[in-house]
Amino acid sequence: MEQLASDGDAPAHPHQERFAALAIGAIGVVFGDIGTSPLYSLKESFIGHHKLALDPAHIYGVLSLIFWTMTSIVTIKYVALILRADNKGEGGSLALLALITRKMGDTRWRVAITMTGVIATALFYGDAIITPAISVLSAVEGLTTVQAGFTPLVLPVTVAILVALFAIQARGTAAVGKLFGPVMLVYFAVIAVLGIRGIIAAPEILWALNPWYAIKFFTLDPGLAFLALGSVVLAVTGAEALYADMGHFGRRAIMVSWLYVAFPCLMLNYLGQSALILRNPAMIENPFFLMAPDWARLPLVILATMATVIASQAVISGAFSVSQQAVQLGFLPRLRILHTSAKAAGQIYIPLVNWGLLVMVVLLALGFRSSSNLASAYGIAVTGTMFITACMLGVLTFAVWKWNKLLAGLVTGIFLLIDGAYFASNITKIPDGGWFPLLVAAVAFVLLTTWSRGRRLVLDRLQEGAMPIALFIRSAAQTATRVKGTAVFLTSTPDSIPPALLHNLKHNKVLHERIVLLTVAIEPVPHVRGAECRSMEPLGDGFFRVVLHYGFMDEVDVPVALAAIQECGAPFRPMETSYFLARQTLLPSSRPGMAIWREKLFAWMVRNAESAMEFFKLPTNRVVELGSQLEI
Repeated sequence: MEQLASDGDAPAHPHQERFAALAIGAIGVVFGDIGTSPLYSLKESFIGHHKLALDPAHIYGVLSLIFWTMTSIVTIKYVALILRADNKGEGGSLALLALITRKMGDTRWRVAITMTGVIATALFYGDAIITPAISVLSAVEGLTTVQAGFTPLVLPVTVAILVALFAIQARGTAAVGKLFGPVMLVYFAVIAVLGIRGIIAAPEILWALNPWYAIKFFTLDPGLAFLALGSVVLAVTGAEALYADMGHFGRRAIMVSWLYVAFPCLMLNYLGQSALILRNPAMIENPFFLMAPDWARLPLVILATMATVIASQAVISGAFSVSQQAVQLGFLPRLRILHTSAKAAGQIYIPLVNWGLLVMVVLLALGFRSSSNLASAYGIAVTGTMFITACMLGVLTFAVWKWNKLLAGLVTGIFLLIDGAYFASNITKIPDGGWFPLLVAAVAFVLLTTWSRGRRLVLDRLQEGAMPIALFIRSAAQTATRVKGTAVFLTSTPDSIPPALLHNLKHNKVLHERIVLLTVAIEPVPHVRGAECRSMEPLGDGFFRVVLHYGFMDEVDVPVALAAIQECGAPFRPMETSYFLARQTLLPSSRPGMAIWREKLFAWMVRNAESAMEFFKLPTNRVVELGSQLEI
């Protein structure tokens, strides 16, 4: 995308229009979460679980911290540095993990690096549950600034909006997505205007941009300043979206949208809110909405609610994308993935993830009941992910980008110190609700690692009794009766005969004229195209070994891929091709591998996984499943 936007050979106008569309789209999708942070972040810094005095020293100090936090973490760390770490144009924790492991190869640090990427992914699920709840709830709470009698309606309206939001996911977001950019542009313009009105009333607030006020805050009250970091960091929630959505919009579009639209508008609003409470400390109850005149508050509530729905939509779509990547990279079992757009490959819908998120989000809203209570739970997952990203940045600068060691150490150390301080401050919120995202992340981590470890154990057990291909062809294949047609045996171990083939020969005592041993390999890149997407090797006597290569964001369609292969003697005809699958019934045992409870969990995940037939897009009337039992 970046190349497209800067290509000087083509006419200027089409490229300008294309880049403008990308930039507006980025404003709608990428900055929805961070754009709605002014609804609660400044307020929570003063009236959260560690209250601050509403005097000029603390107001200037908190505002200065917000400005320099956004500058250091978002502008420098993510926009200037992390966005350069693209995996074939894609970003996100798993994409970064795949990039690092691919570049570094097999090293002693591979397991540790993989675990950090998995932890970041697990923390994302905790964030994906809290973001819709706190965003929508904080917007709907604006009704109480219109009229106090609306207070009993806040929770029911919030739940209704959340249910409606998740209910429309199955229809896709292509049509609604076209409105995201324009709506968020209007939203950013409105909050900027409101901020300017506040600044005009108290222009002295601009002095807070001086970092001295942040330093003075720590010297004045170091304990409370440290605890305040847990609320200040709410101003940058959603920063990970800049990196995760890079594949959709490109680095340049995200950079321009942040520097020229999102960042200035957000800071104007924070300045305006701070000016308001500087003049009238009582306004800290809800400064975002109280900045607006009485006649504009209801329209502002509606606009803010639309913005929070957009922010929630971006997180939900991100959960779908991360889950798909986790499936492809072998950290989750096969899930039912539906494509909601014929044009955009990234527009997917995963029913299990969608309804699971809805249940958790609604329970969260009903359990915590207010955005202030939810703010105590919010932040720890975000800061944990940021800290892990800083660790991965260190690996990038040292091992992948090969920077000067002094410079790499200095940059990594600075961001580890900043992110570590914010994470440490958020740890203090664990008793007040911070336990929730950690609990979600722990469950997600157990599921991700159990599936990954279980798959390796199954492959090891299958290898123990596997027969070499050459030996099988020399013995059984030359004496068995051959029947017409093609048999495709899916196997994850391309160097040995799959169990389904052995069972078929044992029970049916026949072999097809053409036998294809097919392996689907997911590569640590987003997409695989052209000649690299398949490899074929003739093994003799009508046997062929075929490996189909896909990226971790590609859709797997085995029949379509086979139809493009012409090197296996003859084209693959759908009505003459049968697909044989092995279905193992897993039996937990005391053999070394995993704890019994994890083996039982893995067996449960296998039973509830999407069938290979649907996942690989195999024709329903041409599939034969052969079962067996396997101890792990």
